[in-house]
Parts: sequence; structure tokens; C-alpha cells
Amino acid sequence: MSLSVVLPCFNEAQNIPSTVRDVQSWFEATREVGEIIAVDDGSSDDTLAVLRSLQQEIPSLRVVRHEQNRGYGAAVRSGCDSAEKDVVAFMDSDGQFKARDLALLLAFIPEYAFVTGLRTHRADPFVRSLNSFLYKVLVRFVLGVRVADVNCGMKMFRRSLWPLIRPEFATGALINAEMFYAMTIEGIPWKELPVAHYPRTAGTQTGANLRVIFRMFRELWILRSERRALHERRKQAVS
Repeated sequence: MSLSVVLPCFNEAQNIPSTVRDVQSWFEATREVGEIIAVDDGSSDDTLAVLRSLQQEIPSLRVVRHEQNRGYGAAVRSGCDSAEKDVVAFMDSDGQFKARDLALLLAFIPEYAFVTGLRTHRADPFVRSLNSFLYKVLVRFVLGVRVADVNCGMKMFRRSLWPLIRPEFATGALINAEMFYAMTIEGIPWKELPVAHYPRTAGTQTGANLRVIFRMFRELWILRSERRALHERRKQAVS
């Protein structure tokens, strides 16, 4: 199986070189056939220039550019839309994941169409971890999605699954919830696997504060309604 690895990035000029090289080194060590797709989501630092320079060094690197910042979800979606290989993975570009753990997910792709990481020991500040817990509770309550680590930044799926789970409404952090909800209503099982999580060594970490978490409660209800309506329209189109 060939593999596309999508790296969404926003103002990650300090981290993206090591992340891209990490993926490329893993490709070479395992002899996996693949491509790297870095999505610059309208960065205001030198991320784009750094990526253009890396392309001279790494021919398998493709760059997708958003002229304006659209949000994490939109960056992931653009990268997955551009993927050309049999299997698609996306991974945070801030160095908190290592490419070698992609092998753990890839081993289950023949059995599961979607495999997601589970951060067993999160290398995040307490407030960020608390926000993540509250968000998980909201997702379970509103969408009925039971997943231990909704927003883990390492996921993998068969590209043939993408049309069914492609987020149509979320452009920010809700993208993961929308994909899991899409799989829930479509009856598609997934697999969770423990992956390592490392401290950020450079750049500024972004993430929701408590106010944003509570605002997501309303947005999740809207997402539930819209995604369910999309599911019904697709069913009618087939019948």
C-alpha cells in the first residue's frame, strides 16, 4: 500500500523542517512508497519559504497553500483532498508525534478502514488537557461518539473512505468530531491505538480556551443536524 502523509501547519517555520525530514526518513527506513503533503494554512511567518526550500531537498514533498488562514480542519481537508496514494494519514507538524508510530496504525489498515491514535501520556499543559477532556465529554453527549481521544493529531484511513467521511461543515477543531460522527451514522468501525506524545520544543501552541469549549457545545448541535441531513440526502440519492 502506498501512503500520503498530510502535515497541516500554521506558523510552524521552526518545527516543520524536522517533521518533514522525520517522515521522509521513516519512508526511507521502511521502504514505504509515499508522498508528504504539507499544507501551509496562511502562515504569517516563514513557513512557506521553509517548505519551498525543503522541496529542493525532498522530491516527495508537495506543498498546498492557503492564501489566508482557514483553520486546522480546512488545512487537513485540503491535504486529504490532494492525496493520491492508497492510504492517507495526517499528523500534527509541531513535532509532538513521530513518524515511526505511523507503522502502528498502518498495520491495522487491512482490517479497519480508519485507525486513530490515542495519546496515552499527553505532553501538554494541564489547562490544555482539561479543555480536551471537556471537549470529549461534549462530543460524547451531543454526537454519541465514543472515542477516547477525539482530537489526537495522528490518524490514518483508506483513501476510498474519504468521500464518506470528508468534513463538509467543520473547518476548525470540530473536523475530527465530524469525521467520527460521519462514521458513526454510516456504521463504519474504527480502531484506536496508543501512540507516543512528545513536548513541543519550539513555536507557540494553539488551542481552545474554556470559552471556546463551551461555544463548541452549540456548534456541535448544529454539526449534528447538518451532517444527519447530509446523510439522509445521500440515502435518497442512492434509492
